[in-house]
Amino acid sequence: MVRVDGGRGSSSLIQVRGLDKKYQRGSEEIHVLQGLNLDVDKGDFVAFMGPSGSGKTTLLNLIGGLDVPSAGSITVAGDEITHMSRSKLTEWRARHVGFVFQMYNLIPVLTAFQNVELPLLLTKLSKADRRKHVETALAIVGLVDRTDHYPRQLSGGQEQRVAIARAIVSDPTFLLCDELTGDLDRKSADEIMNLIQRLMKEFGKTVLMVTHDPVVAQRADVTLHLEKGVLVEAAKPEGVTAGGLA
Repeated sequence: MVRVDGGRGSSSLIQVRGLDKKYQRGSEEIHVLQGLNLDVDKGDFVAFMGPSGSGKTTLLNLIGGLDVPSAGSITVAGDEITHMSRSKLTEWRARHVGFVFQMYNLIPVLTAFQNVELPLLLTKLSKADRRKHVETALAIVGLVDRTDHYPRQLSGGQEQRVAIARAIVSDPTFLLCDELTGDLDRKSADEIMNLIQRLMKEFGKTVLMVTHDPVVAQRADVTLHLEKGVLVEAAKPEGVTAGGLA
């Protein structure tokens, strides 16, 4: 269950308390997030919506340890990440976070296999163990037959599948997805969302997703809107379940 009032105990996988984020633009102070609270349990699927510039991606980056808050705390699986050193935070991200982006961020000169293997090069896994992990991840996303293909030889949907395989290859605690269907047609977007839901149901993944697409947001258990720096839970339209249209 997801809560935005900060009332949950210490059992939540992700706990955000009093989160503030400010940016300085010349003499102007931009207050993006204000006293934000959030609890997410293991296996939850949360969609974040809101206008451009409302702080959705900033929130993901903070939870994923890519940015630091101006105030407040973030605790994930018992680790309070807000004041970790840069080196410890890098190690923590490698263990716990799988990132999926709108533009895939694949390396053009690397094959699908090599792109998926990248996160494992920072681990102590042997070459043979890395191969097993990569082959398993590519099998999960249905791209075993594209192992040796380069990004230019793949469709947009296939590129995003490679990106998802890269995100899950180290078996992270949770996935952060930033507009993962924003560059895809509806059919490809539906296929990607089916895959995300499979990762949740079969592998117990927790997913936090930013999207502008209400059809995609309907797949989530809970949709939260960022309004003036705070989170507001959105009512799910009648006839819609967490898996799509009823």
